[in-house]
Amino acid sequence: MTEHEQLTELCRRLGAEPAPAAVMAAQLQKRADQMAAERGVTRVAAMEYLLGVMVKARQGEAPAADAPGRPPLSMREKLLTLFHATFGRSPAVIARAPGRIEFIGNHTDYNGGTVLGAAIDRGVWVALAPRPDGVRQFASEQQPGRVTRRADALEKETGDGAWINYPLGVVAALPEFGLKAPAGFDFYAVSDLPAGAGLSSSAAIELASALAFLELTGQRPSRETVVKIGRHAENHFVGVPCGILDQGVSGFGQKDHLVFIDCRGPRFDTVPLPAGAQFWIFNTHTKHALVDGLYAARHRECMAAAQALGVGLLVEATPALLESARGKLPPEACRRAEHVIAEIARVAACVTALRAGDLAAAGRLLTASHRSSQTLFENSTPELDFLVDALVGVPGVHGARLTGGGFGGAVMALTTAAFAAEQAAQVADGYQARFGSKPEVLQTRTGDGAAVVSAGSGA
Repeated sequence: MTEHEQLTELCRRLGAEPAPAAVMAAQLQKRADQMAAERGVTRVAAMEYLLGVMVKARQGEAPAADAPGRPPLSMREKLLTLFHATFGRSPAVIARAPGRIEFIGNHTDYNGGTVLGAAIDRGVWVALAPRPDGVRQFASEQQPGRVTRRADALEKETGDGAWINYPLGVVAALPEFGLKAPAGFDFYAVSDLPAGAGLSSSAAIELASALAFLELTGQRPSRETVVKIGRHAENHFVGVPCGILDQGVSGFGQKDHLVFIDCRGPRFDTVPLPAGAQFWIFNTHTKHALVDGLYAARHRECMAAAQALGVGLLVEATPALLESARGKLPPEACRRAEHVIAEIARVAACVTALRAGDLAAAGRLLTASHRSSQTLFENSTPELDFLVDALVGVPGVHGARLTGGGFGGAVMALTTAAFAAEQAAQVADGYQARFGSKPEVLQTRTGDGAAVVSAGSGA
């Protein structure tokens, strides 16, 4: 029996029909040849690896996707391998979108304010292939098994499959922008973003999904429209009342730059990042049990504060207006408004500092932002406060603050090259001594924004 015949029989035993099984076998042979050539491993090792991934995927397990030998698989290679193992064919489209660091501008976006963010060199990759039967199948490296939907079924998923609400929300949003959604498809997602670190994997999967769906259907809307589609999915389908920060930074990111967003337009611009700037993320892996409700509560509180001040959004309020109304507003509303008004001013000051190359001044503004989140907006936690306190006392740290929505998650530190792995480990050890577990430490770099990637050539 030939290798092709043996592989065809294996694919058939794993549930494929005879004709598709033969196609799968041929694709496995081709992929093994490619992997052996690209990764410098033997063809036998490549085939053994591919078969192991395929068997695990077909059995509903989350397959590991480390390539045999070294170096490890790239994100594109991993995605191609897992898509093939899960669906028995190659994708037609691949798209990627980065996670983001909220540099400064905490909860200013939905208040119509300004914000600075950085797209990073990690993110979410999705692969897509059309189906003629109107069935939509979703699979992910992070969740075993597949979630299957008919094209006319757009209700939200619950439980372990709730992650599909992000790409499904994009599908639902496309017609709202005069765009058509693909009918049937196979969809696979992989990510190298650490979970729960406040790096906005939700926006990344929304943007990558939107680009993949649009590429598959041959549509080319503006980048601003793609960003708005992602936000619409999060607001109206997932149900999180976020502003446009996350999607905007993921969509408009540029290496060695920060993304500036005036959320009233919205208007997008980039600000060069001075040489020598480094980002370190300390992920506490803590999350307030009521985080979604608390985020929504802060949104309501800000809207109520704006109404009480007689403005449409808090971006229209001034410190003088707030001071004149302080005795008429509930203390909680005053604190929320004071944070937002001051935070918008800090964003402007930070842009000025960065354009002048003054990282020390930018760092002081970051730390001031955290103190405001801690005391006025009350979306910090003891874990996040401890990390900021520890970091700002270390040489080489310009400043530190919580990044993302807060109520848990991660702290970002802006540092010089003098702050390295040794110093990061000391901070992590101090955190462990206090809280009993170590934070995940990640050094990140700026990266480019969301893009379609060729499914058939290296990237």
